[in-house]
Amino acid sequence: MNDYAAFVRNKFVAHRPTGIAGGFILPETMFGHQKALTSWALRRGRAAVFADTGLGKMLIELAWADIVNKHTERPVMIHTPLAVAAQLAAEGARFGITATVVREADQIMPGINIANYERLHKFDTSIFGGVVLDESGCIKHHDAKTFRSLTDAYLNTPFKLPATATPAPNDWTELGTHAEFLGICTRAEMLAEFFTHDGGDTSVWRLKGHARAIFWRWVASWGAMIRKPSDLGFDDGAYNLPPLNLHEHTVDTAAPLNGMLFAMEAQTLSERRSARRESMSERVAECVAMVNAEPNESWVVWGELNDECDALEAGIEGAIQVAGKDSTEVKEQRLQDFAQGRARVLVSKGSIAGYGLNWQHAARMAFVGVTDSFETYYQCVRRCWRFGQSRPVDVHLFSSSQEGAVAANLKRKERDAKEMAEAMSAETHDAVLAEVIGEATRETNAHDAHKRVTIPSFLES
Repeated sequence: MNDYAAFVRNKFVAHRPTGIAGGFILPETMFGHQKALTSWALRRGRAAVFADTGLGKMLIELAWADIVNKHTERPVMIHTPLAVAAQLAAEGARFGITATVVREADQIMPGINIANYERLHKFDTSIFGGVVLDESGCIKHHDAKTFRSLTDAYLNTPFKLPATATPAPNDWTELGTHAEFLGICTRAEMLAEFFTHDGGDTSVWRLKGHARAIFWRWVASWGAMIRKPSDLGFDDGAYNLPPLNLHEHTVDTAAPLNGMLFAMEAQTLSERRSARRESMSERVAECVAMVNAEPNESWVVWGELNDECDALEAGIEGAIQVAGKDSTEVKEQRLQDFAQGRARVLVSKGSIAGYGLNWQHAARMAFVGVTDSFETYYQCVRRCWRFGQSRPVDVHLFSSSQEGAVAANLKRKERDAKEMAEAMSAETHDAVLAEVIGEATRETNAHDAHKRVTIPSFLES
């Protein structure tokens, strides 16, 4: 253990702050944990905020961007998921922070600019003094085009702030893409130092047992993971949410799957999707009847198939759909119409509208097609069930009897995801407190990008 620690110490040095030493003034309306995270991120210069949904990441991003703009005297860009840009600008106006939504390069303003990820190619990113990635989970996949495009575009940007509640929803190796975007080290270098590969064609990586403590201290030197304000010693009172009620509705279909003589429970992903297609009309009909029975309630209804969404829009009174085929302008307008109460029911897919938006005015939600991605499901639910929600939120799951125990499967995935998030938060707790609050001094081992490490051949491309 001592030998290994000495070995790592030779390769890793403290990830020292490169940001703003102090002297900045944060909005008085910020909660204590928001001020602490913002101050820490400004001091680091390049840092990630992994705070759970509803903890006010938007205000953290805006306050950080405002101070970076004043410090660098260069414009700052905030990238957001689809249709979040307008909401973020409105949030800034509430707190006296001006941020401008831009679509083209000639619209860039000297202060804070906001643009959807899809418009990255429109801008000369070299002009920005800082960049914020709102809902930065979009870069968690190391082989994704979005990750590479953003990393390359902002390679030399002095101030960077990715922020998300789900940086590593599947496994801890996904943290490597955030480290690479920030310029801490490459994902391959992280894996080589802290993880071991099971061999063969598998993509399974495991933390080296003797490197575990060092790894989490290293993560906490550039990424602050918190699940609730008390993780940083602040009061959770304002963030205690009303109940979340999950209701499962199962429809029966007579048609067996894949030519079988008798209806059997789906076992594979392909079979579950077949079951969904076979039961579409029944699931849609039940959902339509439920939503139409509450004409004074706002609803968010999620589908998985295009035909599902089309049928839901046609059957539900006062429904509008945000579809993949729609132009960006149409998507943004319809999402704003729902957020501002001009439309009673929103129909969409989680992949389109499940991230970054705040719909606390709605306390009813339905999944007519249940996604196999727990991350997407979690993000969708948290559009309504979040800070500022004053009523219990009812979530309805409509599935075929052949799909099996959909609700039970989601609850299992939820437990697994919660355990991972809590493990990450617990592992980094002391280090985050020391980094963010400055409650203790400690030794930090972080990657020095100027020192070469040995990378296994199968990681090289």
